Amino acid sequence: MAPQPPPCSNVEVPVEQTINGVIVHMEELLRELTAGDDRARIFHAAYLRVTCAVRDAIRDGAFEDPDWVERWDVAFACLYLEALDRWRRGQVPSSPWTIAFGATRSKLQPVRHVLLGINAHINYDLPQALLAVISDEEFADAEIMRRRGADHERIDVLLSSRVAVEDKALAEEELPGDRTLIDHLMQPLNRAATKRFLREARRKVWQNAVVLSGARQAGQGPLDRRLAELERRSADRVTDLLTPRFVLLELAVHGFGVTLSP
Repeated sequence: MAPQPPPCSNVEVPVEQTINGVIVHMEELLRELTAGDDRARIFHAAYLRVTCAVRDAIRDGAFEDPDWVERWDVAFACLYLEALDRWRRGQVPSSPWTIAFGATRSKLQPVRHVLLGINAHINYDLPQALLAVISDEEFADAEIMRRRGADHERIDVLLSSRVAVEDKALAEEELPGDRTLIDHLMQPLNRAATKRFLREARRKVWQNAVVLSGARQAGQGPLDRRLAELERRSADRVTDLLTPRFVLLELAVHGFGVTLSP
């Protein structure tokens, strides 16, 4: 079966679904979320900054297959944009996003809003984005998958390089008391934990995409059952993040990603 088209059918992304078009659309949404004092802006702003960094890396020749990386990044972003669009229209997005967006109605620390969004987006959306831009024939081609895997790892390096920058950006969203003395003392450990859980989650994403490809080859019914399993497991992990604790260190110890059953 051929890869699925980028899932932007219900979102008006300009410039023919290029990464620049996604960025333009996200910038407009950020202005709307900020004007409405919607705390969904916290994750949205962080994701916009990362998307700009991916665009710059594509432009700078950081990837083996820049055209594929752009298609992948657009497909990935569109899954989030569709979920956000449904939420803002009063509709119900997938379970992981319903939990993450629902938490924006509370005064959680900014870092927790970002972690909720990252969790929903990486664990639930990213395997589906890979499925959208890699055909089942390509999943069986060792050389193609080597190139795709190498570019996947380059994204990991880019994300890890931005942890300190994003931590400083989040500090600007914090209210007095959001970051305690203990939080400040634990900051180096938290940054190290962030890098670790991002690597761990994205490794599991790659494994889950392979499982989904096998299900897709078996037919729509098996694929739907696997996607339902992925949604359920991802929602459970998002819910875990709502429990008050030293969340980053807990993630470093117990894991961040989800794994589909064999």
